[in-house]
Amino acid sequence: MTFRQFRKLCLSMPEAEELETWGEATFRVRGRIFAMGSSEGSSVSVKASLDDQSGLVAMDPKTFAVSAYTGRFGWVSVKLSRLGTELGERLIKNAWERTAPRRLSNQKARRL
Repeated sequence: MTFRQFRKLCLSMPEAEELETWGEATFRVRGRIFAMGSSEGSSVSVKASLDDQSGLVAMDPKTFAVSAYTGRFGWVSVKLSRLGTELGERLIKNAWERTAPRRLSNQKARRL
């Protein structure tokens, strides 16, 4: 997956927006960050639960790692070149759902 594909997936989520912060693109829903990265970087960070983070790192430590600074909250660092589209879609969807207000998340679920 490329950063361009990652960005497109993030922005395809309901009410998602991109805002540059700390020199990186942050992807947000109603002001709350669910993913971030840089077009020049080789990896991105995605919000996850601590259990999901642990499972991803155990499953594929060459692709996934505990994110610096935010890892204690479940964030996972992902090497884009090793990430397939299907898993990338699931990661972004889960990160968005974990971040979006419950009402918005429920509205999205009803539409699917």
